[in-house]
This record gives sequence, structure tokens and C-alpha cells, in this order.
Amino acid sequence: QVQLVQSGGGLVQAGDSLKLSCAASGRTFSTYTVGWFRQAPGKEREFVAAILYTGGGPSYANSVKGRFTISRDNAKTTVYLQMNSLKPEDTAVYYCAARSFGSGSSRVSEYDYWGQGTQVTVSS
Repeated sequence: QVQLVQSGGGLVQAGDSLKLSCAASGRTFSTYTVGWFRQAPGKEREFVAAILYTGGGPSYANSVKGRFTISRDNAKTTVYLQMNSLKPEDTAVYYCAARSFGSGSSRVSEYDYWGQGTQVTVSS
């Protein structure tokens, strides 16, 4: 089992950057594939990015490709989401999630553990 604690987020202007962190407890973190999702008010939770437990195969939603970068540091049991060139439409609560081994799925239902969420607000 793994517990995820998120940090980062906040209020920025369009074009700015933010970096989110997702710190995991547990010595088996290196066996978990981690994804980032986001949920805007009145909308369903949507996939943003994922990285395999091996550290390879990062995948991104088309809406963030080229602007966001997911990475992980297994020694620090932390996954990061670097967000550049932020847009107002990126405003949402961002969640990290983990699944044991698994592929970098974009499906909410395939992740077993979730962080507490962190608000990202981008003003125009």
C-alpha cells in the first residue's frame, strides 16, 4: 500500500510555470506507475500525464503535450509534474494517483491510490 501527499500548486498568470510534487510513503514506490489527473469545476476528472514504475514511457494528454513534463525520483519516492506555459484552461484541482506495476493508463478507474488534490488556478 502507498500513501500519496501532494504539494505545489497555487495562483499564477497565464504563461507562468508551476511544479507539482507527489511524495509517496512505502518502500515499494519503485513498483508503482504514477499518473496525474485534473478536475475542473463541473467537469469529470481527466488524465494529464503518467510515468511507468520503470521511469520510462511518459505519456501525456494532447492538451498538455509539449508544455507539461512528468518525472520521478525513486530515491526520493516522489513524482513531479512540471507545468510550463500555463493557460487559464489548465485551472483545476490536480491529483496524483498510483497503480502497482501497470501501464501508464489514462483511466481513473485503473488507479488504486490517490493524493489529496491541489488547486492550480491560472488567471488570464
